[in-house]
Amino acid sequence: MEALDSAQLRTLAAVVAEGSFDGAAGLLHVTPSAISQRIKALEETVGQVLVRRTRPCVATEAGRPLLRLAGQLALLEREALAEARGPLSGGGRTRVAVVVNADSLATWFPGVLARMPQRAGLFFDLRQDDQDHTTELLRDGSVTAAVTAERAAVQGCRVLPLGAMRYRPLATPEFAAAHFADGFVPSALAGAPLIVFDRKDRVQHRFIEAVVGRPLEPPVHYVPSVPAFSEVIRLGLGWSLVPEQIAAADLAAGRCVDLAPGRHLDVPLYWQHWRLESDVLNALTATVRAVAAETLR
Repeated sequence: MEALDSAQLRTLAAVVAEGSFDGAAGLLHVTPSAISQRIKALEETVGQVLVRRTRPCVATEAGRPLLRLAGQLALLEREALAEARGPLSGGGRTRVAVVVNADSLATWFPGVLARMPQRAGLFFDLRQDDQDHTTELLRDGSVTAAVTAERAAVQGCRVLPLGAMRYRPLATPEFAAAHFADGFVPSALAGAPLIVFDRKDRVQHRFIEAVVGRPLEPPVHYVPSVPAFSEVIRLGLGWSLVPEQIAAADLAAGRCVDLAPGRHLDVPLYWQHWRLESDVLNALTATVRAVAAETLR
């Protein structure tokens, strides 16, 4: 059985991370021709096309497990090298890629980074995606770990429950008076403008269906920015579900009201990470669980 070449695996990871052969060449300080030759040799070893030559380049289904392996080897190599050189060497740079949903990134997850044990050369590469889609980056090997709503473990990963993020339906008092004078009823929900983060975001629609017992398709404003999302609600352009950590200040100041007191939506979150014995990954997992226990339901 042929062994996989570590330099070729690093090249595969660089091509996908940079999105092009030229970008990978710059990252690895070699020529684009050398990058092409390494990828071709790796594909010949495996007997499969591993990179889709698009803009940006992406791993094929066959390339995903090798991309994940490349990331795992890089993390373990850096840790082993730092340990072998000793604490005074300064070690190398360890970059950990994590994908987090936007609301966690805007509320509790930055506290994880602040509380992580200080390690020289440790850097984070945070990605953002909807909590129902974050595991896609785990599957293709782009990230080491994910905050996700997916309970089923991705192949090669461990999954741990974190708790639930609670959402409350908010609008300005004026918007509530104009659109929900008769309460949170189906006719009002069908016509009142709704603020949605992006087209992957179905949290609000799930909440509406849970309240009225059937799906509705109200008019929607898409606002893919957490600060702008909250500001649009404060300006009275629509209503939406807001994480309770963000909602608290607007409710206390009277800028917004709860449209359905006693009704809320809890979204369970999970921490999925590579099934890998790594000091950095173990420390990150412990910190994520500790901060989540303090901030989530």
